[in-house]
Amino acid sequence: MAQNRIKTEGMLQRTVKKPVRLQGVGLHTGATVTLTISPAEPNTGFVFLRTDLTGPASVIQARWDHVVDTKLCTVIGNTHGTTVGTIEHLMSALAGCGVDNALIALDNIEVPIMDGSAAPFVDAIERAGTVSQNAPRRAIRILKPVTVTEGGKSATFTPDDVTTYSFEIDFDSAVIAHQAHAVELDAETFKDEISSARTFGFLHEVEGLRKMGLARGGSLDNAVVISGDTVMNEGGLRFADEFVRHKILDAVGDLYLAGAPFIGHFHGCRAGHALNNKLLRALFADHSAWCYETPAATLPASWRAVKQLAVA
Repeated sequence: MAQNRIKTEGMLQRTVKKPVRLQGVGLHTGATVTLTISPAEPNTGFVFLRTDLTGPASVIQARWDHVVDTKLCTVIGNTHGTTVGTIEHLMSALAGCGVDNALIALDNIEVPIMDGSAAPFVDAIERAGTVSQNAPRRAIRILKPVTVTEGGKSATFTPDDVTTYSFEIDFDSAVIAHQAHAVELDAETFKDEISSARTFGFLHEVEGLRKMGLARGGSLDNAVVISGDTVMNEGGLRFADEFVRHKILDAVGDLYLAGAPFIGHFHGCRAGHALNNKLLRALFADHSAWCYETPAATLPASWRAVKQLAVA
């Protein structure tokens, strides 16, 4: 399978120009959630603020080592036991739009699912606009292969001069079957080819999920639902391979919890949120496997020439 390459957006960190507000339901809670994305200072990263709480318990930094659950979605938490779930689609949109710093306020325990994709978050970020900040944007260069496996599933980083995402899935379903895809992720291709790919599930699993307290807000308005060999959604799929594109969307969001984009190749094989996070943990546990770099001033649109900053 040919691998397309991801382009980065400039040398400087970026944040949103002004606050932007969204409202929707939580996929798993079914509760109405109001979320606001606001500007943040350079080197802030992404900070989630639970407005239904007060004090230190209300604040959660969105980082790989703050992930506390990966069952059907990515959940981050703090030492006070506060959590925010289903963050992956929003994180993917922030990555795709080249945003490095933002304050994300919400009044419930999970990010609204919107239409099941990252597109509504991309639209919100575009409404707000983004602005460069007076701080260099750094990247994480992959120096040697790192792989995590679980049964027949795997997630892998390997070195490359630029950044590549590829993914393959295999389901015992005629609707999905085997799909593979790779993507060049600049802002335009992320928006056009990845951001609108929706989360998906099987009708026969819904009752069991709801008995577990999950998927209470799920519907044909926010997920692709498969019944037997049929897609139940009116209008069908947005892409013939929408399922594997959504897996790339999830991976982009999960891996952006690294705190920076990476230079290298990511490949997922039947992986999900759990393996994506385990891959980051394995990467950062081996200081010889990565280093921080920043784009060279002479090549603002390319990661091919870089200046090494530090090795943690």
